[in-house]
Amino acid sequence: MGNLDRIGFLHAPDATLVLSNRVILRASHRVQSVFGWSIREVEGQSMRILYPGQTDYEVIGEKARRSMQSDPVYRDARFMRRKDGEVVWMEAYGAALDQHDPQELAIWSYRPVAAEHSHGHGLTAAEARIARYLVNGFTSKEMARSIGCSPRTVEVHRANMIAKVGVRNTSELVARLLPAR
Repeated sequence: MGNLDRIGFLHAPDATLVLSNRVILRASHRVQSVFGWSIREVEGQSMRILYPGQTDYEVIGEKARRSMQSDPVYRDARFMRRKDGEVVWMEAYGAALDQHDPQELAIWSYRPVAAEHSHGHGLTAAEARIARYLVNGFTSKEMARSIGCSPRTVEVHRANMIAKVGVRNTSELVARLLPAR
């Protein structure tokens, strides 16, 4: 049965990684079509190579670690970086083998999400990008560092989205955006 398990992992429909302390131990064949890296190129590398920036890597990693200490499976949607530098929106699922130390050994799978710039609310591409960070719990400073703009620019986009969507505050905005994800 071991050979079938290996075949199942290697040919999984999503890009699948086995991580130890956020270092890639094993990668499925789908990693090449999703991220552009060959198995040989990613195995042994830090997960950092798949994130657009250090802030994304740190914030999302910590959020997932905390969640996986209490929930067996973690799910989110996030920006990831392909080998060619293109930043894409991905759906991610992770499961830790030890909930007390979720990063010791974990299995992650990634699936690209079709770009939907409007979120059904008429958002511009810039607003949709801010919205994606917003629903993942990033602060204005964290978003600004990740995107390469000022926190004030983030706040202007947030205010425009609040007005456009017709809500009173950020909490209501996030609640309205989540079902559209």
